[in-house]
Amino acid sequence: MTSTENSDESNVQVEVETQYLPDQSDPQGQRFAFAYTITIRNGGEEAVRLLNRHWIITDGDNQVQEVHGEGVVGKQPLIEPGESFSYTSGAVLDTAVGTMEGSYEMISASGRPFIAPIEVFSLVQPSALH
Repeated sequence: MTSTENSDESNVQVEVETQYLPDQSDPQGQRFAFAYTITIRNGGEEAVRLLNRHWIITDGDNQVQEVHGEGVVGKQPLIEPGESFSYTSGAVLDTAVGTMEGSYEMISASGRPFIAPIEVFSLVQPSALH
């Protein structure tokens, strides 16, 4: 891509860390709980606000759940240039493996709406893959 103007999308990076939660899971009952920690970094020159989230959660049987909602963990954080915002949330699957992906609807301080994509990431019970 060749562009002289920096897009807001390319200045916002989303990092994900996942963790299986054995104490909240019941494999015999087909309940597999996972935590995910998201860090949103603003590498741009103006503040951005996260308005809404959209998740696509797919389990190992290709059952898909879509989640749309306002903000994250009850907040619509304003992320200043050079700053980041982190939060932890969770997902429960009926299978030991699955994936999540999605996007954040954001707006820049100057009023430009944009979408920050969240690349697909895996949710895996450690003993599920050999």
